Amino acid sequence: MKEAGENYLEAIYVLSQRQQEVRATDICAYFGYSRPTVSVALKHFKEQGYVEVDGNNHITLTESGLAIAQKIYERHVVITRMLVHLGVSEDVAAAAACKIEHDLSDETFRCMKEHFLGTGGGEETH
Repeated sequence: MKEAGENYLEAIYVLSQRQQEVRATDICAYFGYSRPTVSVALKHFKEQGYVEVDGNNHITLTESGLAIAQKIYERHVVITRMLVHLGVSEDVAAAAACKIEHDLSDETFRCMKEHFLGTGGGEETH
């Protein structure tokens, strides 16, 4: 999956943690995107089996969509924490984490996480 798709799924995950129902308008507001842009993306994610949209236009992640979203969110949180720990401001660290989180191999991220958190990968980050 491409970076933009991962960002959408992560956004749906983050929004679902903040509020009971997620709609396309919430995603529009989150990114500052137009409704048609979000609608096209949601149609694609629905076809790919990453999201479901019910009769009230409530968006939920499927099991596979949730797995991707949680993976990217964990990377975002850990990388942001690492950068802040190094002295990077919160805003700059979060923006950098958004760019970095998509390009790391699983092995690289696991090693970074273990080194920074001092865990065998078992610490919960969200």
